Amino acid sequence: MRFRVPALVGAILGCMAAALPARALDEIVFATNWLAEAEHGGFYQALADGTYEAYGLDVTILQGGPMVNNRARLIAGQAQFYMSGNLLQPINAMTQDIPPIIQVAAIFQKEPQMFMVHPDAGIETLDDLATLPTIFMGNVVFASVFQWMKAEWPEFSDEQRRPYAFTVAPFLANPTSAQQGYVTSEPFTAAREGGFEPRVFLVADYGFDTPSTMIESRLDYVEANPDIVQRFVDASIIGWYNYLYGDNTAGNALIQQENSEMSVEIMAFALDQMRARGLVDSGVALENGIGCFDGGKVQSFYDTMAAAGVVAAGLDPSTLYTNRFVCNGVGMNLRPVDAD
Repeated sequence: MRFRVPALVGAILGCMAAALPARALDEIVFATNWLAEAEHGGFYQALADGTYEAYGLDVTILQGGPMVNNRARLIAGQAQFYMSGNLLQPINAMTQDIPPIIQVAAIFQKEPQMFMVHPDAGIETLDDLATLPTIFMGNVVFASVFQWMKAEWPEFSDEQRRPYAFTVAPFLANPTSAQQGYVTSEPFTAAREGGFEPRVFLVADYGFDTPSTMIESRLDYVEANPDIVQRFVDASIIGWYNYLYGDNTAGNALIQQENSEMSVEIMAFALDQMRARGLVDSGVALENGIGCFDGGKVQSFYDTMAAAGVVAAGLDPSTLYTNRFVCNGVGMNLRPVDAD
């Protein structure tokens, strides 16, 4: 996939590339966990505007999807990096007989998972959802987020759960229901199809404080190729700063090329939510740059999930990630001073 790079951007990237030793481009496969969308925007931006190439990388982004297991490709060595959702899958991987993996960057400081309700349902906080008879949620959310909610607020009950079929229609038809979703997506669809703005409760704001949209790799690959890992992480972070705060036209065009269902409107909504809610650029990222892990939050999240029975107890979450390649301020000069 190649895009024409504007002259000024090309000149800047050319200077960046000139600062690197002359070499053939290192071929990289980066596998994501879903179809191309604005929530992956920084990676597509870095590919589309030439940032990866300027860092000596020939990157292929391999889309995920509902019937695709791209993480298996990472484990099998068919991809060098994988975009993992949150810490739960890596934690569970610690108990499995697979090659050791490690998270090398946390692009999102907050999990974008949320529940939405009708605006006149009388729901003011996340725990108020316990008063509703119906909550639409899928298996993954039921086995993780909802089990945590039950541990935090015993008023919740498994009887509230109804299957989520990846459509907002049942939610729209039931004014006393709630529905899971991403804050960057489903509220937009509900407003467009239902004609009202749903009330949204981001689980991260109530203690489900895992990082998300992480860059994952096999530990043996990281140890053998630290220079490639550093360049891929740095270029991805720069891609995210440019996508959030710069001209993201090229990134969005590439997303639409890969996934025709991504309209200009839904991508603009997702970007607005990422900015307004600090999904990417908040917490430790404000001081140390996008991608940084907050070790205290990682430990706290693990302890909370273990106490709720979501993951196995007795593990060491500090082995799940490394700040070796992040927390060094890369790209922070691209963040506008008035971005807060």
